Amino acid sequence: MNDTGTEPITHARGQMRTMRPSRAEKAAGLAQRHGALAMLAVSFLAAAVTFESFTSLDNLTGIAIQSSFAVIIALGMTFVIIGGGIDLSVGAVFALAGVLAAYAGRWGLLPALLVPLAVCCLIGLVHGFLIARTGMAPFIVTLAGLLAARGLMLALTDEGAETYLLPADSPMLDLGRGTLFDVGYPVYIAAGLGISAAIALQRSRYGQTLYAVGGNEDAAGLMGVPVARVKIATYALSATLAGLAGVLNTARLGSGVTILGVGMELDAIAAVVIGGTLLAGGAGGIGGTICGVLILGVIQNVINQIGTLTSSAQSVVSGAFLTVVVVAQTYLGKVRRLR
Repeated sequence: MNDTGTEPITHARGQMRTMRPSRAEKAAGLAQRHGALAMLAVSFLAAAVTFESFTSLDNLTGIAIQSSFAVIIALGMTFVIIGGGIDLSVGAVFALAGVLAAYAGRWGLLPALLVPLAVCCLIGLVHGFLIARTGMAPFIVTLAGLLAARGLMLALTDEGAETYLLPADSPMLDLGRGTLFDVGYPVYIAAGLGISAAIALQRSRYGQTLYAVGGNEDAAGLMGVPVARVKIATYALSATLAGLAGVLNTARLGSGVTILGVGMELDAIAAVVIGGTLLAGGAGGIGGTICGVLILGVIQNVINQIGTLTSSAQSVVSGAFLTVVVVAQTYLGKVRRLR
């Protein structure tokens, strides 16, 4: 009786014990989920202690406004990476949308908004279709999209020689430069989009299917998930959000500047990874991405506060920071798997 009764029960209880996460696993999971917030708090406190002007209202407002454009782009990149892809075109799409917004601004507010967003959405749909329907690598497809968007922008501006300006009475300027409680409208737009994106990821059917596709695309397909449709929608969303960021930036500057957007896709990827989203896909969140963007914004502001460092120093610091984060994520992932 003991061989057929007691031992299996004991064995089952042993299995239940091993399935319970250990303290190390819990700590590793907590660090992966909330490490970006902790890093943001530490970097903010260090900057506040080092520079008296860092905590001034004008400086903090400036960080928020500058980070708002990056947040909008990084939101789309978060969706793409969670789905197991990558989008290298967002910087060029950002610049193209800004030029199109300034070009169409002569015809009124609606054309200035709709023309660039429609073109950017179309670019994203093409990316998604090629990736989902033909099996082409996202890296290659979006790299081609980067070159195409940059080439279209140069064609519109005579190889960058012509800069389109918004009319002095354009309502677009109010959208970009207007303030509510001394904070620019782009900040509120970015915050609203961040909340909407977080809800979409956690509460909507699309968000759950996106996690499934990023976690295991083949298994998701066998479960009946519309993998191709999810991918196409995700790349369209990413390009549209990058276009919206470009439109808002043009509204703030009053012109479509052709030199903007270079390297922005790398900053967006860095912010997403720093925020805890895995490059392998299937895991991540919006809160971490926003923290990642703000961390990079604080680093840039500190470099400006020092004054003796060039802008290239930010790239060095950001690269080193990203390397440390990726190594930490890899280690934490191994801790959770091995225990």
